[in-house]
Amino acid sequence: MALWLCCGNGKKRGKEHATWRVFSLKELQSATNNFNYDNKLGEGGFGSVYWGQLWDGSQIAVKRLKVWSNKADMEFAVEVEILARVRHRNLLSLRGYCAEGQERLIVYDYMPNLSLLSHLHGSHSSECLLDWKRRMDIAIGSAEGIVYLHHQATPHIIHRDIKASNVLLDSDFQARVADFGFAKLIPDGATHVTTKVKGTLGYLAPEYAMLGKANESCDVYSFGILLLELASGKKPIEKLSSAVKRPIVDWALPLVCERKFSELADPRLNGEYVEEELKRVVFTALICAQNQPEKRPTMLDVVELLKGESKDKISQIENSELFKSHPAVENSDPKSGTEDDGSDLILEVKESKHDLKENTGE
Repeated sequence: MALWLCCGNGKKRGKEHATWRVFSLKELQSATNNFNYDNKLGEGGFGSVYWGQLWDGSQIAVKRLKVWSNKADMEFAVEVEILARVRHRNLLSLRGYCAEGQERLIVYDYMPNLSLLSHLHGSHSSECLLDWKRRMDIAIGSAEGIVYLHHQATPHIIHRDIKASNVLLDSDFQARVADFGFAKLIPDGATHVTTKVKGTLGYLAPEYAMLGKANESCDVYSFGILLLELASGKKPIEKLSSAVKRPIVDWALPLVCERKFSELADPRLNGEYVEEELKRVVFTALICAQNQPEKRPTMLDVVELLKGESKDKISQIENSELFKSHPAVENSDPKSGTEDDGSDLILEVKESKHDLKENTGE
């Protein structure tokens, strides 16, 4: 496997960076109490993640692949290779890996505040720990992590699975973008790569979901959905009834056109947010989540907009055609609702072919 040739044995990537290394299976079994259920942090299609503590007292998170296969082995190799390449304060750091027999494990720094998903829709959602300042820090931090992947890493990297569960939060609630199992390296000069569609329903750019064309713009679209989710507390796809689903953009865009920003803010904020920052987040989110990829900004632009570094650009966006009168999607009639939700229906048709994962909020 190319991984072993590329990654070597725990090279140091500059004096300022800690090393990563190869762990033994015995060491990780000891750290996680033999992968005890009580140590389990979460579970997904790939397998399970466990909390562990090494002999020196440092805390780790260990991703254990559920079933060994050539496909799983390749995703494991891709994630380890990419994690070994990247070092940024807003990207999850690799501590090491283990590949013994059919066991495949990846070791990361442990993030004590778990994921953004857990605070918006999961076990910590009722605790209301995400005030507006923390949300802005998470938005800007995760954007800066993706800027590193798109513009500073060599070769450039597209993540392909930007979503709330893949934004982890450290002890200070600083964002760390995680999970590079679906990531792709973009060769110099290439405008896109054509690949099998993988990702999560609600976050996938239309051109990627339908044609399999992946480039940096697909991550921008996903990040736009993530920004709306962060500001509003709503899920990317809202189930209005058993038959009707509404994408978050269809809910948010009419409200922005009517300048009803207070209705876009997460009710858990109790009105305690900076209105100008909320506007910046929502406008930026919606231009990211446009259906036409050529109209989306780059992640460099996104960081600039979120930080409010260019008032002229925000003013131009606010007055653009996208935010002129836009009627709300009527959802009282289940039949009309399903017709308006065409992008979601396309994804559901493709689900059996492309290993898509629906965001359940669990």
